[in-house]
Amino acid sequence: MSFKMYVPTKLLFGVGKLNDLSKEKMPGKKAMIVISNGKSTRANGYLDRTQEQLKLAGAEFAVFDKVEPNPLHTTVMAGAAFARENGCDFIVALGGGSVMDASKAMAAMATNDGTLWDYVVGGTGKGKDLVNNPLSLIAITTTAGTGSEVDEYGVVTNSETKEKIGFGGMEELFPVLAIVDPELMTTVPPKYTAYQGFDALFHSTETYIANCASFVSDMVALTAIENVAKYLPRAVKDGKDIEAREHVAFGNTMSGYSMVTGSCTSEHSLEHAMSAYHQELPHGAGLIMISLAYYEHFINEHVCDERFVKMAQVMGMEDASKPEDFLTALKKLQQDCGVDELKMSDYGIKPEEFKTLAENAKYTMGGLFTMDRCDLSVDDCVAIYEKSYK
Repeated sequence: MSFKMYVPTKLLFGVGKLNDLSKEKMPGKKAMIVISNGKSTRANGYLDRTQEQLKLAGAEFAVFDKVEPNPLHTTVMAGAAFARENGCDFIVALGGGSVMDASKAMAAMATNDGTLWDYVVGGTGKGKDLVNNPLSLIAITTTAGTGSEVDEYGVVTNSETKEKIGFGGMEELFPVLAIVDPELMTTVPPKYTAYQGFDALFHSTETYIANCASFVSDMVALTAIENVAKYLPRAVKDGKDIEAREHVAFGNTMSGYSMVTGSCTSEHSLEHAMSAYHQELPHGAGLIMISLAYYEHFINEHVCDERFVKMAQVMGMEDASKPEDFLTALKKLQQDCGVDELKMSDYGIKPEEFKTLAENAKYTMGGLFTMDRCDLSVDDCVAIYEKSYK
């Protein structure tokens, strides 16, 4: 067992912590505040509060409000141009995973020539190294789903090539400051609370069964799984349940640490292919759709029986004794959160696409397949999609 742990992000966690932003040293003089193209950040007052905190800290700002779910590379390039045109020397990402992911890519492209795909590793990316350091980034998460506030990666979709790929990996893309304020999450609607919570859960279940698992990744992954599994149903049922929001937010941040200390596996690659071709599919929903068939495959291969038993136990099945108990616990959690009947067909996904999706997953994010404890072939991927289809 060996591991590397380097998480240079300063973390402020807790209810009301957004109010402490002005007490922190700003990494520049003018921020580009990045928000989504939706209405919630403004309507809920989060943008106004962030702007007021930046004013108190003596920083100027300009707002870029174009980020869509499953952010596009064209949006990243537009944001990078906006930062340069407005003289912004740092970024404040205010939103969920899409906003934080896009902001990391914007931070890189605001200071470097070319297009984002020049620096993407995988698929049609050219894999070049960044010449200049990215802009510094402050991440203020308004959802509990990706853990992106404490890691150095972002996921971006190239709509022209149908590639959804993780970008980053260099230490300069870690946010310098992360604020996780569960109060900002109380307005997330129930179904999105569930989708985001399961994304956080799967970051850690994947990390726990990955072939690179270590003492430290096990520690944060199991903590994340336990907190999300226990409290997500409550957060879905009552968004104002602040205790539930705190625990799910904590589990989410731990899932971010799990990806820093370990790695996701091919489950994320399989879903990225789905939402690369179907932009409107929420990432967490796609993961939920394929999860039971995905984990059943590895349980049938008996690659790490004891780890599936342990996950079932921390998810509430204290008497779990066989790997299949994890599937029982996972199915119950999906039922408790009202997401057990999600259908691929509702998002336009058709069975005749499955081989294309499988090949896309292997081609664009093949690196995650190397984290699996046994080889997952294209035919295996197709079988997982087929078994998951409704």
